[in-house]
Amino acid sequence: MKWLEHLRTINHHRKLVRQHCFAVGLYRQGLMHDLSKYKPVEFLVGARYYQGTCSPNNAERAAKGYSSAWLHHKGRNKHHLEYWIDYSTGEESKMCGMKMPVVYVVEMFCDRVAASKTYRREQYTQADAYDYYMRSKDHYLIHPESKSLLEELLIMLKDEGEEKTFAYIKKQVLKKKKVY
Repeated sequence: MKWLEHLRTINHHRKLVRQHCFAVGLYRQGLMHDLSKYKPVEFLVGARYYQGTCSPNNAERAAKGYSSAWLHHKGRNKHHLEYWIDYSTGEESKMCGMKMPVVYVVEMFCDRVAASKTYRREQYTQADAYDYYMRSKDHYLIHPESKSLLEELLIMLKDEGEEKTFAYIKKQVLKKKKVY
């Protein structure tokens, strides 16, 4: 019953993101995080390609050459850097990353930590979210300021742990920002 395991994985991931978001004061984002994963366009694909060790979007992409679930998901969830890709306003009109609101960069950080915990399970270490980011960062289109903040938080988590990183986010990063 892959659909049930997929549902458990989504629920577990959302629970972790909620805990992390609540720890830094992002209550609305914690409650609303990844609700699109329950829509049929995402859930049915996820259940079909469920493996338990990585995102089913990767398996769908390998099988079909693209992931319909991911295309739906990234366009509805502002904590994904891909949501913020647009044409630049320069003469070249090339695609680039737009500056993300800080609250969504923080939610993205919480999402990456929760995903690492969900898929790595007992093997999880504080360096996992940073290591995953480093393996993929060369192809990201992300605004330099958003990138800098994400990297700062991932490095702090790796080097100083969750408690200190969450306290820093709550007291410094989100101090002057509107928090939902």
